[in-house]
This record gives sequence, C-alpha cells and structure tokens, in this order.
Amino acid sequence: MHLLIREGAEAQAVACFEKLAPASRAEPGCLGYNVHRSIENPRRFLIYELYRDEAALQAHRDSAHFAQYATGELYWLVEGRQAEKFAPVMVAG
Repeated sequence: MHLLIREGAEAQAVACFEKLAPASRAEPGCLGYNVHRSIENPRRFLIYELYRDEAALQAHRDSAHFAQYATGELYWLVEGRQAEKFAPVMVAG
C-alpha cells in the first residue's frame, strides 16, 4: 500500500508505524510487515505486508491493534492511499 501523509504529520505517522508494525508482525498469520519511506518525498510511505492467506489478512484487519493504530490514528493523517493485492509468482528460498 502507498500512503501520502498530510504535510506536517510525517512524524506522527512514523510513531503510528512504530506501534503498528511490531504488533502486526506478532500475528500468527503475518509473514512480513515492512514500512518504507520515500527518499524523494518524505510524505510518501510504502507498507509491504505479507500474510499466510486471506483469513490471516482479515484477522489483521479485525485486530485491536489495527483498530487502534491504523484506523484510530494513522488514517486521520492520510491525504492519499493506493492499495493493491498481489499473488506470488516466484518465491525466494
């Protein structure tokens, strides 16, 4: 998912990610949760999430930490959002 954070709210967004990412990684169905920040535009973030299956993704969306940190805090800071689901074609390892 790509997020564009409102100008001046970047530090708040990072603080949300610092709480949301470790809680998400601790979910049994989460295989990866990484947050990247654009070098060219510090208001743009890329969140790369990997879940075991659709049920694990739904469990993430239904979790208390998602409600608190993503819905309750982070989304109020978002100016633009682009989300897209992908299926693996080739897997390393």
